[in-house]
Amino acid sequence: MEHSGLANYASRSENSKGRRYEEKFYDDRSEYERDRDRIIHSVSFRRLEYKTQIFINHEGDYYRTRLTHSLETAQIARSIARRLNLNEELVECLALSHDLGHTPFGHTGEYVLNKLLTGFGGFDHNIQSLRVVEELEDRYPLFKGLNLTWETREGIIKHSSYHVNSNNNYIYEYFPNIVPTIEAQIIDPADEIAYINHDIDDGIEAGLISIDDLIHIPIWGDIYKKAKSTFPNVQKKKIKFKSISSLIGLLIIDIVDNTIKNIHKYNIDSVEKLRNINKIIVEFSEPIKEKKEKLKDFLMNNLYYHPKVMEIARKSEKIIKSLFVFYNENFHLLPERYKLGINDEPKERIICDYIAGMTDRFAIQEFEKFNKQSIIL
Repeated sequence: MEHSGLANYASRSENSKGRRYEEKFYDDRSEYERDRDRIIHSVSFRRLEYKTQIFINHEGDYYRTRLTHSLETAQIARSIARRLNLNEELVECLALSHDLGHTPFGHTGEYVLNKLLTGFGGFDHNIQSLRVVEELEDRYPLFKGLNLTWETREGIIKHSSYHVNSNNNYIYEYFPNIVPTIEAQIIDPADEIAYINHDIDDGIEAGLISIDDLIHIPIWGDIYKKAKSTFPNVQKKKIKFKSISSLIGLLIIDIVDNTIKNIHKYNIDSVEKLRNINKIIVEFSEPIKEKKEKLKDFLMNNLYYHPKVMEIARKSEKIIKSLFVFYNENFHLLPERYKLGINDEPKERIICDYIAGMTDRFAIQEFEKFNKQSIIL
């Protein structure tokens, strides 16, 4: 029951390539609406509540987690999709699922597992997200995974880059090196808009960066000064929130306007035309892209590489490595359903699946239990 005003280049569930396993349904939800509901009810989605964005969950209830990040990404992605008359339900599926395969301890966990799996295909959280919905979720009697539509699965694996490693068995059927739908193309910039803004908020709240430092970065400084002049007697914290809101709006408007220009430039009038032209058309304008990159550089140098954040990363790396070595030597201690996969996958991949699915706090608990030592992050 999709919105009738969808653009010609939007993805319609009636044109979906369908699900891997045939199912009978007894309600009138659209295909992508059903996908979204399955994602929300998955174990992997719930676990995102206790997976790191920047700050470990127990450091405070103010900071974003992978779950709240995914929700903010979905909100931004829907805003972009609505203005482009795209399929919001498909966009929401992809935004909510884009980090399902993320490890505990953020990108540190991904980096460590990728090193540990050298020679076994490596580790990439986008490929792992697809693996989660295809294999690792275990709730239905007749098949493994969530049995999502082909378009949702394609968007999961290709939302951040359509140049996917064609040597990976998981992506053969998703046309490597062919662009995904416009709905899928929205997710990466929506993700970027979300994390830039909430990382600014969390970084300031944690005292690792300051407004006084940020004000020298043009795109932020211009917005902040305008908000302060409009509300001269309002406390600094509220000016910060106003500035973040304005920056989100600015970036959404820019990417919508620039995407519309690209749609006209390439005369995109169908999903097939988009794939034939094979170009990413959802992108920021060059002036905004340049300013945005300067803001990202600031966050990289002053927040993501802050000594406090790096110290947490070092301890997180120790936990992931120790767990991997321990389970490699004590494979029998893995849960039964993981051990059953030994006939289909290398032992190292199964251990990786188990560790990648852990929350931060469970990984810490397992480390402390098996190593007989406490670790404070």
